[in-house]
Amino acid sequence: MNYELLISFVIATSALAISPGPDNIYVLMQSIVNGKKYGFATVAGLISGCLVHTTLVAFGVSAIIKENDLLFFMIKLFGASYLLYLAYKVYKSNSKLHIGSQNIPKKSVVQLFKQGFVMNVLNPKVSIFFLAFFPGFLFSSSLSTVSQFYVLGILFMLVSAIIFSVIAILAGWISNYIKQSNRIGLYLKWLQIIVFIGIAIIIFISKK
Repeated sequence: MNYELLISFVIATSALAISPGPDNIYVLMQSIVNGKKYGFATVAGLISGCLVHTTLVAFGVSAIIKENDLLFFMIKLFGASYLLYLAYKVYKSNSKLHIGSQNIPKKSVVQLFKQGFVMNVLNPKVSIFFLAFFPGFLFSSSLSTVSQFYVLGILFMLVSAIIFSVIAILAGWISNYIKQSNRIGLYLKWLQIIVFIGIAIIIFISKK
């Protein structure tokens, strides 16, 4: 068991969950508009959807890893390249964070859970990201590859759920801080870039 690799995975996941993206911004907005309980429902829906992507990637990639070293290398190369591409996209993007909740319709807890779940499951970019992210953090020579993917998936969901829940609880304060700070968007932008590049390096140098 490579615990250092697992710790690196948790740190990388935490940094990604904190960095502004469609999911945590969605949680923030729903929490501001509807309240913390509705923010938690959104979090639950989004995180539940990750289990579907974990399953798809676990069984698909595990079969490839078992069969062919060259294909596994190609997956690593794809993963590292994709993450470097994401870093480049973030670099080219605007660092300003726009927080506006006036046009967000109010929904029930069940509606928000469903919407969060569907939003996550139907987003192919999540599966692509998991495919790029997870193979570089396989941490055991004794556990099956499928089991390791599920451990990583559960860790990813747990860390994201904690951070997204904190966002829901502190939604009002976070919103005010973002509006008052001119540099927070820039800091978070460079955090994303550093994390994406760091993960790309870890994935490329990782061994089967």
